Amino acid sequence: MIDLPTSHVIILAMVLFILGLIGLLARRNILFMLMSVEIMLNAAGLVFVVGSSKWAEADGQLMFIFILSMAAAEVAVGLALILQFYKKFNTLDADAASNLKG
Repeated sequence: MIDLPTSHVIILAMVLFILGLIGLLARRNILFMLMSVEIMLNAAGLVFVVGSSKWAEADGQLMFIFILSMAAAEVAVGLALILQFYKKFNTLDADAASNLKG
């Protein structure tokens, strides 16, 4: 197994998180926004796994399993909402949500 320095992996996770944040803020397509949130969650999970490996504890890996299950639930609910949004507005542009009443 290749032994990577912890700082390199944390920098990779930071870059992934920033790319996800930029994708979330810059894109107007709801599907791309959902994928950006997934990238951010995976970056956070990567940090948990690296910390778990560094301190030889299983807590970080358990948190990563929790993050994966939360991401799966988010995708299920998010895709259902996206389908309903597309059915109503025939677009996935987030600016169309300003037409919602309520």
